[in-house]
Amino acid sequence: MAIANATPHRAVVEHMVRQAVYRRLGKPLPGTSAGPNALVVNLSARHCHVTQETVEALFGKGHTLTPFKWLYQDGQFAARETVTLIGPRSRVISNLRILGPCRTLNQVELAYTDAIALGFEIPLRPSGNIADTPGAMLMGPAGFFKMPQGVIRALRHVHMHPDDAAFYRVDHGAEMKLRVGGPCGIVFEKLLVRVDKSFKLEVHIDTDEGNACNLQADSPCELLK
Repeated sequence: MAIANATPHRAVVEHMVRQAVYRRLGKPLPGTSAGPNALVVNLSARHCHVTQETVEALFGKGHTLTPFKWLYQDGQFAARETVTLIGPRSRVISNLRILGPCRTLNQVELAYTDAIALGFEIPLRPSGNIADTPGAMLMGPAGFFKMPQGVIRALRHVHMHPDDAAFYRVDHGAEMKLRVGGPCGIVFEKLLVRVDKSFKLEVHIDTDEGNACNLQADSPCELLK
């Protein structure tokens, strides 16, 4: 985990630079939280979470995930390993990125446009809620793994440290709104609140949602109750 702390995430660096520029201009930084931590909004592109058993089925006995890029949440990473997702009628998405570390269940997260291209009808679910969801076939260099369920569109959500939750006066499982400014400004409702001591303040929206509001590094964003 020392690697994750050695180099700040790009979003943190960008926030620090913008903060310095606006401070020099004597202006408040637009779209930032007034709370204890800076608000970061990131796109969550299609990806999958897998178990160690699945990793070995796809990449070979004893194989472990290799960190490729550390993500904003401590200890989370995009792995070097990718798979091919085979959907209905043999439609595929290649180079689907695995996120690590391994989990206790297999889950594929797609945007609705991805699902349409594959021929899926997928439900909108909080991460981890995969009961009665479609399955799929994953293909790796060493073999296949058939998922009986686990393909979803992940409900947009915000990760919060308890200090952030106290500031916004929300609890784990509550709902908030995210206002994104700019030429394509929009307000996203039903933003699921997830609270944990290990979390940093970060919103995840998918690529469909990000494209709808043309989310950029300098887009002003604000959390609302």
